[in-house]
Amino acid sequence: MINYEIFLALIFYYFVMYITPGPNNAMVLTSGLKFGFQKTISHISGITFGHIIQLTLVCLGLGQIFILFPEVQSVLKIICAIYILYLGYKILGSINPIAEDGSRPLKLHEAALFQIVNPKAWTISSMAASGFLQINDNLVIAISIIALTALIICPISIVPWAIFGATIRQVVKNHKIKTIIEYSLAFLLLTTAILIVYN
Repeated sequence: MINYEIFLALIFYYFVMYITPGPNNAMVLTSGLKFGFQKTISHISGITFGHIIQLTLVCLGLGQIFILFPEVQSVLKIICAIYILYLGYKILGSINPIAEDGSRPLKLHEAALFQIVNPKAWTISSMAASGFLQINDNLVIAISIIALTALIICPISIVPWAIFGATIRQVVKNHKIKTIIEYSLAFLLLTTAILIVYN
């Protein structure tokens, strides 16, 4: 039997965790800005499916690795921060035209694999596993309910970031404004990288 109070809490949990700033949202914003919304859909889908796989593995016990070997989390933070810094560097001068730097949007499997080095994604999965498995007495059903909730709520929470990026891309015409936006977003990514390492 489903515990509906826990289910409602799970919905709010996913919404808050995925709509707040983090590596995924920074990357989706950047992708929307550089490539437009439609070409970012595979990235958003990859984040969602990557999380569901990650969540399932954590619910089945993989999360214990971080308890036994906390240094693994530190290594993942550094790898993730380096990649975010790389994105910040690549965004400078890249808003328009798209193909000047030879970059392309992430494919579904690439965005899914990024969750391996995303410390926020591991935190979300671990907290979901520890806080919401009691949504149902049957482990398989509980994992299925959490995964289905993630399948619906995660994209809803991430899409606004892609839309915002795509909107900026459409309205930027003036070279000075374009430069200001590029440097502002690069600074946002730099801040995200710093927060990843020191949180």
